[in-house]
Amino acid sequence: MAGHRVAHATLKGPSVVKELIIGLALGLAAVGLWKMHHWNEQRKTKAFYDLLERGEISVIAAEE
Repeated sequence: MAGHRVAHATLKGPSVVKELIIGLALGLAAVGLWKMHHWNEQRKTKAFYDLLERGEISVIAAEE
């Protein structure tokens, strides 16, 4: 029974290519979320200034 061997997974070091691909994917996802947030803020700002230019809103408090 001393001759029986059990196959175990060999531990290896980190895979540089795999880590680069994972890092690139996470980076692109973060950039995509940031750009969507930025575009949303730009849209809100543009809508505000459009309303201001048309006179539908005012930044001066109305006198009572």
